[in-house]
Amino acid sequence: MSANTRAHWQLHFCVLLWGFTSILGKLITLTALQLVWWRVLLVTAALLLLPKVWRELRGMSAHTLTAYAGVGVLVALHWLTFYSAVKLANASVAATCIALAPVFLAVIEPLVVAGRRFEPRELLLAVAVIPGVALVVGGVPADMRLGVAVGVLSALFCAAFGAFNKRMAEQGEPLTVTCVELGAATLFLTLVTVVWHGEGTFVLPGLHDAVLLLALALVCTLLPFALALAVLRKLSAYTVQLTTNLEPVYAIVLAIILLGEQHQLDGWFYMGVAIILAAVGMHPLLTRRALVKPPAAVLGAAESKQQG
Repeated sequence: MSANTRAHWQLHFCVLLWGFTSILGKLITLTALQLVWWRVLLVTAALLLLPKVWRELRGMSAHTLTAYAGVGVLVALHWLTFYSAVKLANASVAATCIALAPVFLAVIEPLVVAGRRFEPRELLLAVAVIPGVALVVGGVPADMRLGVAVGVLSALFCAAFGAFNKRMAEQGEPLTVTCVELGAATLFLTLVTVVWHGEGTFVLPGLHDAVLLLALALVCTLLPFALALAVLRKLSAYTVQLTTNLEPVYAIVLAIILLGEQHQLDGWFYMGVAIILAAVGMHPLLTRRALVKPPAAVLGAAESKQQG
């Protein structure tokens, strides 16, 4: 097997693991806030075991640390709203909403990243997904529509932190950046928990949730992170972005196989999903000339992958 072929398989394996994150979010019985708090805490703790991370942290300026900590708050808000969408609706709905992130990114990135001009043709992306979103909303039960709204908000947060990470891509090594961002996310969510719910909300998960949380943090976050770093050295940005846009497909197929979610949704939902994915699949084609190498720092949060 050639190195290029191996990289393609590794990339698809990464996307499959990312697709599992919404499934695990549905299976874990903790609230969205508790789930995300444990996830960012576990990943941060694992990264702090690496001597390389400590060395690089000591070399970071206070300004850079503060900037990445701010992005970490966006990461926390993205994951919090993503898993809230999973709880309020289901894994298929949440994964579909995240597919809208490139639409928001097309608008946000030119405002944030120096030298990134707004491309009017990218407006076609926003226009193209509107019918799909309408079909998705019409294809879910009424009691899941709040989950759709929260999922769309999650996609907005996803695009925002992706854009800011891209702006600061050269200011730190990926593992260290991830540690700072998720460490800040842990502190932010701790504050939110104390202010909103009091200290009693911090719960020790049972064996079932603990095993799934470890799988979420280590198998579906750190493992694909490490694999994706290797992939970035072999494949073009166009190939990486096009493949990672398939994550909702993996997530929806897994939700059908493992959770039987097709019984909760009708054909209009899946037709809307097809329209959204077709439109989002066009995004790398629209921006192909601008893509050189995707910033590794964007890997700091699993659900964003290489969007942008």
